[in-house]
Amino acid sequence: MDASYDFIIVGGGSAGSVVAARLSEDPAVSVLLLEAGPRDRHPFYHLPAGFAKMTKGIGSWGWETVPQRHMQGKVFRYTQAKVIGGGSAINAQIYTRGNAQDYDDWRQMGCAGWGYEEVLPYFRKAEDNDTFDNRYHGKGGPLGVSQPIAPLPVCEAYFEAAAALGIPRNMDVNGEKQDGVAYYQLTQRKARRSSAAMAYLAPNRGRRNLTVRTGASVRRVLVCNGRAVGVELMDGERLNAGSEVILSSGAIGTPRLLQLSGVGPAAHLESLGIEVHFDQPGVGANLQDHLDLYCICELNGPFSYDRYAKPQWAAVAALQYLFTRKGPVASSLFETGGFWYADPDARSPDIQFHLGLGTGIEHGVVAMPMGGVTLNSCYLRPRSRGTVRLQSSDPAKAPLIDPNYLEDARDREMSIRGLKTTQEILAQAPLRRFIKAERLPGPDVKTDQDYFDFICQHSKTSHHCAGTCRMGPDAEAVVDIRLRFNGIDGLRIVDNSIMPTVISSNTNAAAIMIGEKASDMIRQDHG
Repeated sequence: MDASYDFIIVGGGSAGSVVAARLSEDPAVSVLLLEAGPRDRHPFYHLPAGFAKMTKGIGSWGWETVPQRHMQGKVFRYTQAKVIGGGSAINAQIYTRGNAQDYDDWRQMGCAGWGYEEVLPYFRKAEDNDTFDNRYHGKGGPLGVSQPIAPLPVCEAYFEAAAALGIPRNMDVNGEKQDGVAYYQLTQRKARRSSAAMAYLAPNRGRRNLTVRTGASVRRVLVCNGRAVGVELMDGERLNAGSEVILSSGAIGTPRLLQLSGVGPAAHLESLGIEVHFDQPGVGANLQDHLDLYCICELNGPFSYDRYAKPQWAAVAALQYLFTRKGPVASSLFETGGFWYADPDARSPDIQFHLGLGTGIEHGVVAMPMGGVTLNSCYLRPRSRGTVRLQSSDPAKAPLIDPNYLEDARDREMSIRGLKTTQEILAQAPLRRFIKAERLPGPDVKTDQDYFDFICQHSKTSHHCAGTCRMGPDAEAVVDIRLRFNGIDGLRIVDNSIMPTVISSNTNAAAIMIGEKASDMIRQDHG
């Protein structure tokens, strides 16, 4: 080995940053955090509106899905972060936690200690909330959580339009109830993005026992006699982990690295000529994601932020932000939304909305030349399950990502219902003074087959992938309920891949919670 540490964490994203900061609070413990991507020096990583650049390539691996066999062969761009801070450095900064029942379901599946009341203290521990300090929220934590400071009048009209359909306003979708439309709280502090790297790593860079290396791609985990003993980097450097190797590379990156290390479905690995160290069929299985559909309307005036895409207006926005910390640059562009029902008998909201204050914000989404708004919807509890597999033993090759969208007929039905609800909201009277016309799906889309054909052309990932290294009490689970790998000592997984089922919302806040909870487990397990 070239060097030795107590803990080696692979992946400096939302969960990995948390674990590195928390474990290094003990000066007697040496911690190495390895991140394949670069430092977050570019200003787009810190300006809230920088999100508009992220799904178009900045800070991403540039991966795509395999053709989706239940969506007419559609290939999705599948943005996965490649930068310190991970998804928290490139996402839309939306702070939602899911529904309390999501976590209670985990507990009912046998994941003791992961019910809502057990995870709530870790959400609160992470928070420095600028509005709430109560049973559901905390102040003084590392992560900035703030109210939006740059909403537009069309947002209030959206709330009124939803109310016309019986959908109430909710002042805190992370509080007592999730139901209703709302301004989302955002992972921001003082009009700047509060990524996990900025919240947890930046304040602790002076710790002598914490080493953070960017541009450090791991080729494989080193397994000897049934124990993870370290990692090997792409350049051949080998690093020893005296206590644990902790994988925090996300729901795509973690199963990819395990399979490159010879840990995963044996038949698949053997077919690629990879030596099998441990046969675990669950590695890379159980992939879940939210499929995002959208309705786009053209506006009859400059009521969104679309005009700021033009150079002269972009300069105006930059000056406004520089002197006031307000305006388009201070907006995440998707800070309004909410939760409601596609199935009226669902146990909790099963549809999530995101109101985009513009068009063409994300890769592949149509832009309106005269300006518009986008209302996204996603079905929150899909039954379809996909996989992450390797296309080659070459670690430079992209993985085979197959979310298997809409395999289940109910997913298709509920997704279409959600899209129809967005159309209904945007057609209500309170929005008529803003909206000129619906352009997508438009009046020619009428039957459910029409809607299906439309979404096979116009849809995207919600960037909420999870479940590929499932936690559970059973022998088939990849990790146990303390996130220790079943069958290999000294190996733990701490990221959204451990979710048995994807939560009913955006997933970044949950990844940070998982990092906080896992840090306590690791400290307990090592005395």
